[in-house]
Amino acid sequence: MNKLDKNILLTVAILGALTIALGAFGAHGLKEMVSATALDSFNTGIRYQMYHVLALLVLGFVPANYKDTPSTQPLLSASTKRWVFIFFLLGIFLFSGSIYFLSTQELHGLSVSILGPITPIGGLALMLGWLRLGYGILKLNK
Repeated sequence: MNKLDKNILLTVAILGALTIALGAFGAHGLKEMVSATALDSFNTGIRYQMYHVLALLVLGFVPANYKDTPSTQPLLSASTKRWVFIFFLLGIFLFSGSIYFLSTQELHGLSVSILGPITPIGGLALMLGWLRLGYGILKLNK
């Protein structure tokens, strides 16, 4: 297995477990501690994190053209895989991570208003990941 694929799949394992833990915390612990609006926001962060963890899981198994182990039928270039991985990872941490902190502000009491602008930057990173994937697919057999 290529190093990039191994890193993607290891990241999936860690983020997948973290997503389940956060979901359980939201459903069982957070429910009684924050407003319904804050809980809804927290769950949005979990949902988007899980969507992108699952997308990374698929990405980890997609054949790609690597210099050291060329694929006979690549579906993506190694560069596309790398950029999609980077954008999705950045997006998960900025988008979902900022939502987690913003929605639990009632609990920790920290001023996290600076994170407000971070959320759309994370959303943009997620969109760029999907757009880079589309570009990589279009470019593959040209």
